[in-house]
Amino acid sequence: MSEWKKTGCVLCAQNCGLEVYVESNRITKVKPDRDNPRSQGYVCRKGLNVMYHQYPGDRLTEPLKRVGDGFEPITWGEAIGEIADKMKSLVGEHGPRSLAYMGGGAQGGHFEVAFALSLLRAMGSQYYYSSAGQEFSGSWWVFGRMLGKQYNVAIPHEHAAQMLVGWGWNGMMSHQMPQARKVLKGFSKDSERLLVVVDPRKSETAAIADIHLAVRPGTDALLAKAMIALILHEGWENKGYMEQHVAGWEQISPWFEDFDIKAAIKVCDLDYDPVREVCRLMTTNRWCIHPDLGIYMGRNSTLNSYFLSILGAVCGLFCVSGGNVIPGMVMPMGFHADERNPKIWRTVATDMPPAAAGSFPPNVMPEEILNDHPDRLRAVLISACNPLRSYADTGAFEAAFKQLDLLVVNDIVMSETARLAHYVLPCRTFYESWDGTFFPWTYPKVYFQMRGPVVESEGPRLEASQIFTILADKLGLVPDIPDDLHQAAEGDRLAFGAKLMQWAASEPRAMKSMPFVLAKTLGRVWNSAALPALWGMLMTAPEAFRKNAAMAGFEPGMDQGDRIFQALMDNPQGLWVGEVDPDGNMAAVKTASGKIEVYIPELAASAKGINAETEQEQLIPSQEFPMILNAGRHMDYNANTLMRNPEWNRGKRACTVAVHPDDAARLGLSDGHSVRVVTEAGEAVGDLQVSRQVRQGTVLIPHGFGLNYEGETYGINVNRLTKNTHRDPLGTPLHRYVPCRLERVG
Repeated sequence: MSEWKKTGCVLCAQNCGLEVYVESNRITKVKPDRDNPRSQGYVCRKGLNVMYHQYPGDRLTEPLKRVGDGFEPITWGEAIGEIADKMKSLVGEHGPRSLAYMGGGAQGGHFEVAFALSLLRAMGSQYYYSSAGQEFSGSWWVFGRMLGKQYNVAIPHEHAAQMLVGWGWNGMMSHQMPQARKVLKGFSKDSERLLVVVDPRKSETAAIADIHLAVRPGTDALLAKAMIALILHEGWENKGYMEQHVAGWEQISPWFEDFDIKAAIKVCDLDYDPVREVCRLMTTNRWCIHPDLGIYMGRNSTLNSYFLSILGAVCGLFCVSGGNVIPGMVMPMGFHADERNPKIWRTVATDMPPAAAGSFPPNVMPEEILNDHPDRLRAVLISACNPLRSYADTGAFEAAFKQLDLLVVNDIVMSETARLAHYVLPCRTFYESWDGTFFPWTYPKVYFQMRGPVVESEGPRLEASQIFTILADKLGLVPDIPDDLHQAAEGDRLAFGAKLMQWAASEPRAMKSMPFVLAKTLGRVWNSAALPALWGMLMTAPEAFRKNAAMAGFEPGMDQGDRIFQALMDNPQGLWVGEVDPDGNMAAVKTASGKIEVYIPELAASAKGINAETEQEQLIPSQEFPMILNAGRHMDYNANTLMRNPEWNRGKRACTVAVHPDDAARLGLSDGHSVRVVTEAGEAVGDLQVSRQVRQGTVLIPHGFGLNYEGETYGINVNRLTKNTHRDPLGTPLHRYVPCRLERVG
């Protein structure tokens, strides 16, 4: 049977709606889904090429065990039994700090996190590492202090804004909001709206902006502080908003007094008048800000986020229509983990907290393994990520992983990381599984799509959630489930739920192992662990979500969660499952004062001390590395490490070393020459691309390449050029500010 089936893209966090044509259990065509209420037929070329993700040549078909320098196939029973025995032995001998889980950062599915974290906590460990810790530690930590919860990520409410400010964000290539190109072009073409971009280079987004502030690389914090000082000097701050909604202002206002605004702007390589005009526009328009990795992974990462948040508070843009708002959520992206709580762990070698909503930064993991501390990491479970191509300093990770007593990798392919594992477990793809994501990109409506399998998995592959379930069961972490509960799972869902709660009331271990219990009961019937987890989550949703769901038309009642679940099953394109009260967004702020708390004592010294003189001195380049590498160019031709087959870019100039024409001329290079990039971490050789899009003195290399596919490596692994210790104090790697030099090859 051949038919079109609705699903979604799994290659970036926007998860645009797709329709796929399935013939003989194989996807053969892909088109945008116009019925998807969030993307409405919008899709980029990555989504249209998901078949290259679904059908890689290095697909895993069975569990593998390392034997010597190679791998041998083993059964699921053997694999899970041996892994469980090793985990119990290691934790028993060395304690729970010896165990970590790295995952949860997949662009297409988040349900495994509930299972992996339940297993991790049951074993006594708190060490959860994710891509959020790689990119957002500083930003989410600042939100945690200023807005009360680390997962209170204030998103831009662009549809109601008169002005959109993209700072360190190339949305035309990286997307990072629904229908990004359509939205950005709309701002650019609308005479009554403004698009402002702050970016060192003339990116694709800067090229269509009304105003482009080409800030000097590494000076974003200085510029943001200068803009705050300028607004205060002119008396343009939103005094009424600040009096009503901002706490701690009297403690930070001295930082901006007697600040040399013009000198700071000059150090940023900008003219005073355009910056002043942007500040005027910020105080006379409804505007929102969209920061991205140029800020988060740039020099002064956490300080960048702090000053931008203070700027937003001064202008009165938080929790107001057209500003930056706290969205409604089906499920928060993580959990609040305030390191001031003595129960929250810090890493033993690097003393790092879990700043990104409970997630530790991956860049410290090599040091947490390669040390002599008795509590060092010895066992790591990795799922749906490829640290050897995704995280900073490939060499450090290779050295560290080789020293582990146990490395287990769940993946769909034999990735670079899997090749170092002791056990490799084959997963179903996102098009063979039930799964969904919890990215909160919309406001005031709340969107969710539960993608179902559009093709059946061939061979003994499992959902990652199922893998963690059988491992937890083998570890003895799941209580015995009575036969009548198994039988009830085959009947009416509400009747099953009543019997489940009745049993849970008498079983002390039931609630902590609930994901596994649902997977072993409903999951046995539905051939999924993620799908029953969704049902359980909706049935026990917090009051805030229930109110939002009622606003979207799901009437309150004991069966509300079940009705939402059924609606999601009936609408594979996804649907609006909630709506927040736009007039009550300030109530989402969860600080002790109920206000936006702008004073963060840990950042006071650095925030007060940054000025034109100190920055000018610190920005002097070294003779050894006179240029700045931006390691992570967003393009139409890269998708993290999810597209391994280079055929999807046949005929495209996908992975280059891009520089400004003046830099090429200085080195006697022309477009297409072979060039070597050298950093403190290592070196790599690639084809030179000469482009005026690139700022003079900088080098631009995309991420997501250097993959070993069927025996050949395609493109540059830019993480060979980044040092895991070149990072912000909260662990974020400074990928957008890596000192380097260029050398001609041959």
